Amino acid sequence: MKTFLMYKDRDFDLQCKLPVNEQSLTQDLELNTLFDAMALGDKFLFEVAKKAVLAGLNDLNTILYRQNILKDCLKNPSIVRDIYGIAVELIEYKKKHYFGIFSRYPGSVLYSSIEMMQVFVGLLAKLKNITDEHADKFESEGFTAFFAMIRKELDDEYFAVIQNHLRELKFRDGVLISAELRKGNEGDNYILRKPQDKKQSWIKRIFDKKPPVYSFYISNRDEYGARALSELRDRGINLVANALAQSADHINSFFNMLRTELAFYIGCLNLYEQLAQMGEPISFPLPVAFGERRHSFKGLYDVCLTLTMKQKIVGNSVNADNKDLVIITGANQGGKSTFLRSIGLSQLMMQCGMFVPAESFCSNVCDGLFTHYKREEDITMKSGKLDEELSRMSDIVNNITPNSMVLFNESFAATNEKEGSEIARQIICALLEKRIKVFYVTHLYKFAHDFYNKKMESAVFLRAERKTDGGRTFRIIEGEPLQTSYGEDLYNRIFGTDNA
Repeated sequence: MKTFLMYKDRDFDLQCKLPVNEQSLTQDLELNTLFDAMALGDKFLFEVAKKAVLAGLNDLNTILYRQNILKDCLKNPSIVRDIYGIAVELIEYKKKHYFGIFSRYPGSVLYSSIEMMQVFVGLLAKLKNITDEHADKFESEGFTAFFAMIRKELDDEYFAVIQNHLRELKFRDGVLISAELRKGNEGDNYILRKPQDKKQSWIKRIFDKKPPVYSFYISNRDEYGARALSELRDRGINLVANALAQSADHINSFFNMLRTELAFYIGCLNLYEQLAQMGEPISFPLPVAFGERRHSFKGLYDVCLTLTMKQKIVGNSVNADNKDLVIITGANQGGKSTFLRSIGLSQLMMQCGMFVPAESFCSNVCDGLFTHYKREEDITMKSGKLDEELSRMSDIVNNITPNSMVLFNESFAATNEKEGSEIARQIICALLEKRIKVFYVTHLYKFAHDFYNKKMESAVFLRAERKTDGGRTFRIIEGEPLQTSYGEDLYNRIFGTDNA
């Protein structure tokens, strides 16, 4: 049995490798805030959320496949949580009970396998009941196939056969084994035999001719005899014990994968419920292929800032379709970095099949997402800030591929403006030649204005909005780069006459 709730044709690999820049993405986009909101303190949910979001997808069909499953989850949250609860119930049961499936003694393996299978049958019955009652409420391809598999594999006949086998395997009337004698009267070719049919009438059982038998009894005090008899029994039941253990392991794997794949959607439900409480909108994005250049949205906000502040925040609307370069300038503390973070978060959320924090969102998928943010001074004094920035840029270049996206946040400002602008210009031109989408937040006026003067059709220039009185709206609008970042506004706010 397969769940296939993350991919159409394969299981989700919780051991998959994360991108080489995982730490930078996590730090720069504050991803742990997102993962914490999805996990709500559950370490397993946190791990699944982290792997799913950072591993991402670049296949449109799989992204839409997950989106449709998530839409079903949002429509039927209690049912999905009940299904997830069945898988969690097994995990909790296993924590409290020891199973000797990995024992070297066939008898112990058989006993533990029977006990596990009894638990599995009860959980499978719960899953079958949910399927019978609620399957028609789900419309996605993933859930439709999942429930169809449950109905096909877990019919009434299946449960009857399983229960019958488990009763027989308890061997309440003893174990019937055949064997052959080798040289020296050593036993060989031990085979477990089906016991006599009890449906036969008692009269027939008494008067029917029976083959000759030879019997012997072992004294209760004969420890060596009892041990030898136990070894004979283990040889006879060895194959059936292994077969039942494999069956139990198969069902156990099914429940583990069900828990793993549903954990992603449970995390999405947790996040959605928190955003809904704050009145923040969400939407399912429209992903498009690599070849197109699409990036347009309405009401996009930084989901991590919302989760941190526990309130609704300002969203932004931008149309950057057919653009490879987006340069963002404007007033200090005007929301530029927050806007840039919302770009990265929404791209990751879209490419793992989630909803995005926006009223509407459309973007082309990218082959990789990279961030180059300013860092604090190196306290070890092994390198200067510019050397450190260039070193990180070199790492990005070594791993980036065409159709990727890079987010720059005040990069190369550690030197004078002329030098920093020239470094930035050369790097951006090289990236654009390789068809890499760039979002760049900067205070380097020369760098920004030089690109503005080129009148490039593939570039758009945004600016953090500032009121005439110096107030910040935290909205990002289209606008020509300005020579000032209005740092005096901050000075006046902190050291103005009102604070004297």
